[in-house]
Amino acid sequence: MKINIAKLFALVITFLGMTSFMNAQKSYALDGKSTFSVAGTSTLHDWEMKSASGTGTASFTIANAKLTEIESLSVTLLAESVKSEKKSMDKVAYETLKTDKNKNIKYVLKSAEKVNDNTWELTGTYTIAGVSKVYKTTVKTTVTKDGLNLQGSNKITFTEFGMKSPTAMLGTIKTGQDLTIKFNLTFNL
Repeated sequence: MKINIAKLFALVITFLGMTSFMNAQKSYALDGKSTFSVAGTSTLHDWEMKSASGTGTASFTIANAKLTEIESLSVTLLAESVKSEKKSMDKVAYETLKTDKNKNIKYVLKSAEKVNDNTWELTGTYTIAGVSKVYKTTVKTTVTKDGLNLQGSNKITFTEFGMKSPTAMLGTIKTGQDLTIKFNLTFNL
């Protein structure tokens, strides 16, 4: 049996091309089920503000139902979409976030490192109230039928982003300096 070297070479190239295509990175968009929250304390009570109005895109490689690479990820959240149960608290929060000049809260990925099959460490830039800071975030990942879910949180402070802790009732109610940002993001094709 005589093997044609050119045909064998073409077959190998085709196979490698198909393998690359099957594992190629794809672009994903943030879906409407994604949630964001920021939680803190005050001298009166603990509080939380939530939003489900973010937009975002990401580029992932998923092979054999496992996340193998995160090339890019960015999320934008309209600052005034973050709401509490009280309009007066929202107003104070928007003043603190300087939403008159900084309409959005943003996150842009700088790098991603795999810890294990379901955990990644992301390094990215948060931009809040017009100030940008780089944070490391440990996220839990779950491959879904249509894409990927990421869940995680970060501890930040008001002063890191050039904000003063809000007060109310002529300063008798004071907000604690520490905040926790939580997110549950779903990206679909």
